[in-house]
Amino acid sequence: MSNPGENDCLLGTESTPITITDSPVTDPGSVVKSIEGTNAAILGQRKLDSKASGALKKSSRYRSRSLSASSTDSYSSASYSSSDEDDVSPREKTQKNYTGFSDFCVKNIEQCVFGRREIEIAEQEMPGIMALRKRAVEDKPLKNAKIVGCTHINAQTAVLIETLVELGAQVRWCACNIFSTQNEVAAALAGAGYPIFAWRGETEEDFWWCIDRCINAENWQSNMILDDGGDATHLMLKKYPAMFKMIKGIVEESVTGVHRLYQLSKAQKLTVPAMNVNDSVTKTKFDNLYSCRESIIDSLKRSTDVMFGGKQVVLCGYGEVGKGCCQALKGLGCVVYITEIDPICALQACMDGYRVVKLNEIIRYVDIVVTATGNKNVVTREHMDKMKNGCVVCNMGHSNTEIDVNSLRTPDLTWEKVRSQVDHIIWPDGKRIILLAEGRLVNLSCSSLPSFVVSITAATQALALIELFNAPHGRYKSDVYLLPKKMDEYVASLHLPTFDAHLTELSDDQAKYMGLNKAGPFKPNYYRY
Repeated sequence: MSNPGENDCLLGTESTPITITDSPVTDPGSVVKSIEGTNAAILGQRKLDSKASGALKKSSRYRSRSLSASSTDSYSSASYSSSDEDDVSPREKTQKNYTGFSDFCVKNIEQCVFGRREIEIAEQEMPGIMALRKRAVEDKPLKNAKIVGCTHINAQTAVLIETLVELGAQVRWCACNIFSTQNEVAAALAGAGYPIFAWRGETEEDFWWCIDRCINAENWQSNMILDDGGDATHLMLKKYPAMFKMIKGIVEESVTGVHRLYQLSKAQKLTVPAMNVNDSVTKTKFDNLYSCRESIIDSLKRSTDVMFGGKQVVLCGYGEVGKGCCQALKGLGCVVYITEIDPICALQACMDGYRVVKLNEIIRYVDIVVTATGNKNVVTREHMDKMKNGCVVCNMGHSNTEIDVNSLRTPDLTWEKVRSQVDHIIWPDGKRIILLAEGRLVNLSCSSLPSFVVSITAATQALALIELFNAPHGRYKSDVYLLPKKMDEYVASLHLPTFDAHLTELSDDQAKYMGLNKAGPFKPNYYRY
């Protein structure tokens, strides 16, 4: 499917015109966003550039502080145009792209020009997935694949979606996180004719409605699922069991989703094969460790402007995500404490120079609390009652269960919205803590991920889909599998040319001595990188 040009991206919306105003609305923590231009079609490049310039100016507007119940506005510090919107729910609008296509639900289809530019920027920094697209485009290995996708929707994911389509797949896509969608990117995908159902700041009802719209569509029977967190898999299994039986394979990339799959397998409720790409080496080491090492700093800086030098930080969980976060925080001068349940991970933390403690021992003294466990109620109301004034609390795990945010929604506490995804929670004595993204994934809610690392994950996901879709009957049972190591190595090789890296080749004698094939795989499955 070809992408529309900038000048023919949309027809506009058929909703009621919006008055430009800065007056308060029902939620006192929100401000009405200004909308420039009309709903008519974009007529020329000069007009496009003028519109883009106007949106750039408006996105930097000051957001006043006021009492609010939540942070579900649609501003994204990672995407400059997301604040240039109205307050009408996308579900109440009728929108069409330039061809008249309307099988989508996004915040504002008029943002498709901005989104296309963001996708183009991401493509430049995603060499692996672009190389895979180029190599496999003639073979169309995903021809006849109908993929339901439930992931974060940002510029990097858009590159993956368009790659899957180039490789022959049909897709329907929704978001796995209510705060991580880049609205302009969702608009660009809708403008290109893809069924996209996502916007930043969805309600819980919106979230499940979007997933349902992806799964249950007229003249559509999906045969593959690409999931991040297991929500699409969960909904299809519970609500559409007959559809679920038609699935050829599931690809899952998060700790939470993989845990759900293993639970289903253990209970003998998993009737299709699933690929656990979260624990593939390329995903675990690069997306979890290297990406989080950069994005934890980015998200905390953008949301709080905090100075890290000398701050005391407790990091809950010393897995790959925790290791990456700790490296970055320690490198900027933080005093870092670790909480762990696993003695091996705890010993690693000790050897890396961190103190391993119980959260209760140091919660009164720390300046920043970061969760990265994938568990529930890691930080409880009791912990937050003991925190010092101004303590920053955030989550780097996939699930929003690690911080017990519901325990903070009580009459004795006041929520004060400071800026997008930043809330002060104020105690009766005046003490306040700073909660980021309401306990959801902070790096995707308050910043963005490095595109290069996402390229590695995207290539892993694409290869897993190709493998499951084309596998002969009987190769994979109804169970959870790891990505074959040969594919892991192939993903890494796709990215090496970026660094002008040159691999050494084994001689025949060396390969025989090591008992290896010269073309790999080069490590046994039990090898720990």
